[in-house]
Amino acid sequence: MSDAMYAAVSLYKDPRFFSESEIRIRNNKIRRRRIVRRQFALLMLVLTIIVFALIFMANSFMSDAQSDNFTPEYKYYKSVTVHTGDTIWDIASQNYSAEHYDSIAKYINEIKELNNISDTTKVYAGECIVIPYYAPFQ
Repeated sequence: MSDAMYAAVSLYKDPRFFSESEIRIRNNKIRRRRIVRRQFALLMLVLTIIVFALIFMANSFMSDAQSDNFTPEYKYYKSVTVHTGDTIWDIASQNYSAEHYDSIAKYINEIKELNNISDTTKVYAGECIVIPYYAPFQ
């Protein structure tokens, strides 16, 4: 019996329209649907847990662990006296570390910000400027 017919017949609740076998078949069908839904939900839950566990394990293996011989370098500042003919570019190129800065231009910009210098050509002999550098703990 189809769902539409079952819905129409159930309005009358007349036993002649429902045999015991039809009622049993219908109840079994409903029970099987519930079982399949529960199994599907459980399968999705297990798969989700497995995926999260795999992602967690992959991230833990690819951690940023450092080697035993790693020595951290810290940022320090020193004062440099400008000599005749020196430019910020010359001073920066002598103390530039490609390991810590993307480009020498960024290093020069940091020196300019530290010393409130707007123009790189306006550095005078005898002036002291502060420059950053990196070194192990001292």
